[in-house]
Amino acid sequence: MTPKLNSLDHFVLTVASIDRTVSFYADVLGMTAIQFEVADGSTRWALEFGQQKINLHQAGREFDPKAASPTPGSADLCFLTEEPLEAWEIHLRAQDVAIVDGPVPRTGARFPILSIYIRDPDGNLIEIAQKR
Repeated sequence: MTPKLNSLDHFVLTVASIDRTVSFYADVLGMTAIQFEVADGSTRWALEFGQQKINLHQAGREFDPKAASPTPGSADLCFLTEEPLEAWEIHLRAQDVAIVDGPVPRTGARFPILSIYIRDPDGNLIEIAQKR
């Protein structure tokens, strides 16, 4: 029998600038930037939201083991919200963040969603979605 996975703990984004990324994800998406110490005593940055986090790797200074070809701007991420997308649109305009597409209906992992799309400082596609 194949063992089963039950949740996502964290994922890693390789970024051109830790400072710009932390600022964007904290100010625009409301995530909490944290520093944490790893086993070798060095300090790293992460972004917390809900019960998950995004670990950040500075491009060219990634931690091992890492993806085969870590590249800033290669991710396409979808985040769920309980807030109305209209509230997000107002907030994003106030932050001078362009909406790339949406609201558009999509199929989420567990239910139908309505999504808007933006880009982070590295060009990653960020989908903000609510349950339809």
